[in-house]
Amino acid sequence: MILLRRGGKHIDVGLQVLLVQRNPEARFMPGVWVFPGGAVDSADGDGEEAHRAAAVRELAEEASIELDAGELVAYSRWITPSVVPIRFDTRFYLALAPPHAPPQPDGSETVDAGWFQPQEALDRHHAGELPLVFPTIKHLESLVGYASSDEALEAARRREVKPVEPEVIVEGDQRRVVLPDELP
Repeated sequence: MILLRRGGKHIDVGLQVLLVQRNPEARFMPGVWVFPGGAVDSADGDGEEAHRAAAVRELAEEASIELDAGELVAYSRWITPSVVPIRFDTRFYLALAPPHAPPQPDGSETVDAGWFQPQEALDRHHAGELPLVFPTIKHLESLVGYASSDEALEAARRREVKPVEPEVIVEGDQRRVVLPDELP
C-alpha cells in the first residue's frame, strides 16, 4: 500500500508517502523501511478483491490507518526473482490517507512510521540513514516526478499494470538486481 498524504496544510511540502519500519527482529527484511503490506489471507477472498482486502487489512494492522478497498488505485505488480529464497507476487496500490490519521506502528511487525517525500527518502537511504529494499527504492523513484498526490493518482489511473520480475545479475563476486528493461 503506497499511502499518499492528502493536501490541505501539507500541500506546500508536495507529495509524501507513508513508510513503516519493519521490526529489526523480523525474519524477513528486518529493520528496513517499506510500504505497509503483507500476505493475502484465505479470509480475504480471491483474485483482485483478495489483494485489495489484504492491502487495507495490513495498513490497519501495521499503521493503524483505516481505508476502504474501493479507494485503492492499482499501481504495479512485482514478482521477486526466482533466486530469492522468500518469494512474493504482490500488488502495489496508491491511495489517499484519510484526514487526521497519523500512522501508529503496531510495535510488533512495525516499530516506526513516517511521512516522506520520495526524494527525501531516497536521499536518506543513499546517506545510510534509511534502509530501503529494491522494490521500495524503485517505487519511490517512480513517484519523484509528481508534485501532488492528485497528480500521482491521476497518472496511476491511466497506467497499465504489467507484472515486473527483476533479475539478479552475477558479475564475479558482485550481484545486482535489475529490471527487465535494464537488462543488457
